[in-house]
Amino acid sequence: MTTTTPIPVGTAHPVSQRRLNLITLVLVLGAITTILDTTIVNIALDHLHMSFHATVADTQWVVTGYLLAYVAVIPVTGWACERFGTRRVWMSAVAVFMVGSLLCGFAWSLPSLIVFRVLQGIGGGMVLPVTITLITRAAGKERIGRAIATIGFIAQLGPILGPLIGGSILNSVGWNWLFFVNIPICLVALVLASIFLPVGMKDSARSLDIAGLVLLTPGVVALAYGISQAAGTNGFAAPGAWLPMVFGVVFIAAFVLRSLRAKNGALIDVRLFARRSFAFSSVITFVAGFSLYALMFLLPLFYQQIRGESVFTTGLLLIPQGLGTMCFILVNRHVAGRVDTRFVIAGGVLVSMIGILPFALAGVSGGDVILLGGQFLQGFGMAAVSLPLMTLAFASLSHEETPRGSAAFSIVKQVGAPFGVTVIAVILQHFLTGAATTPQALSAFNATFWWVLALSVVPLLFTFLMRGRKKADASSMTTPRAGDLEEEAMTAGHVDPASQSAGELTDKATASARRV
Repeated sequence: MTTTTPIPVGTAHPVSQRRLNLITLVLVLGAITTILDTTIVNIALDHLHMSFHATVADTQWVVTGYLLAYVAVIPVTGWACERFGTRRVWMSAVAVFMVGSLLCGFAWSLPSLIVFRVLQGIGGGMVLPVTITLITRAAGKERIGRAIATIGFIAQLGPILGPLIGGSILNSVGWNWLFFVNIPICLVALVLASIFLPVGMKDSARSLDIAGLVLLTPGVVALAYGISQAAGTNGFAAPGAWLPMVFGVVFIAAFVLRSLRAKNGALIDVRLFARRSFAFSSVITFVAGFSLYALMFLLPLFYQQIRGESVFTTGLLLIPQGLGTMCFILVNRHVAGRVDTRFVIAGGVLVSMIGILPFALAGVSGGDVILLGGQFLQGFGMAAVSLPLMTLAFASLSHEETPRGSAAFSIVKQVGAPFGVTVIAVILQHFLTGAATTPQALSAFNATFWWVLALSVVPLLFTFLMRGRKKADASSMTTPRAGDLEEEAMTAGHVDPASQSAGELTDKATASARRV
């Protein structure tokens, strides 16, 4: 094996294309396990519920515990990267996730599994923000689009491959291997990381913002917990949902006020949101949870509860979404630098809306080709929205700002996506109430898809409030013009189910919403 001399990421100089490809490969190996883990475990909850002879509510903590630990560590990733170096933090996070996976596979009871899932979440929550920091620094502004596209594409594969992999494992070797499968991938990633990842230099010796940590981390955790509980019978009206959410909002607001007064060293630099590019990318990412991300929740339910498909078959039916994402990356090579970024993002929203329409009009059977075509359009549109948004957000950050910026953006996404999905879950529950037959349940799903279609207008409107820039600074899959990127950065910085009752359908929808 040939090794290369490590290049410090403490400098602002990007690495060579060959080195960037190797770094990307390593980062993808580390990130893919954490991205797939959630969807793989979600489909096993019913199996775990029976294996441990536990209640459904108790079993949900396998997902909830992981989620809370995941969001709890995101705020400290920026400081950790600056204090210890990005490579050290990334390798430590992957190692913690790997150890957590090993212990989960050997869990002897539901409580032990939940504890080990929390350990998994601590590692998993750091991997993606640090991955973004590493890859954007290594790529430099001229290649940031391609780098973000690679990570974004991997993220899109999670909901598609998760059911396929999880279903195959459950049908063949048992639930323990849902976690053991992570071990060899993580080991390979760690070995390659020690060879190919740039040596992380310490950017600063600033001490940890303890006061900020005390405010932000409990705030984010409480908000995420409240959202996860809102998918219950009473939705957001339940005290178990709105009380934690109010608590979380108050703590986060206090953190923001304190950070604005702080001269330096805040846990998250909230002043980054004053930049038009970064702010609007974050806002659109948040509101997209009500529409684009909600599809990842609705489509599996539709296929399994209305069309009676198995988990494995559902995974196969979701493949066209991934193909749509790949198609956007290929098409984008030819339009890079020629189209205003706003029009690309707005076009992505419109294409996704067209892809939703067949499901709003779908029947109990038939129209399979049209539905698969709709999913292809959804995947194409999602990629045209999410990848340019991420690129715009990080192109406006300096080398030193990237760690805290990636943590801030990750918090927005990790709160916005489940919040939007929960709203859609509550809407679905509302329409399912009183539905005693499959045709009535179908009408509930159709109405919910119409809501998703309507809510897609919100990110569309926000798109045209963004500052117009050429496509090259947004999501170029080829080498964009450096001048466009620098202009954007300077401007922004200174950017047969027929027998199922309505109650059974509602219960499944509630459980699925909580898992999301």
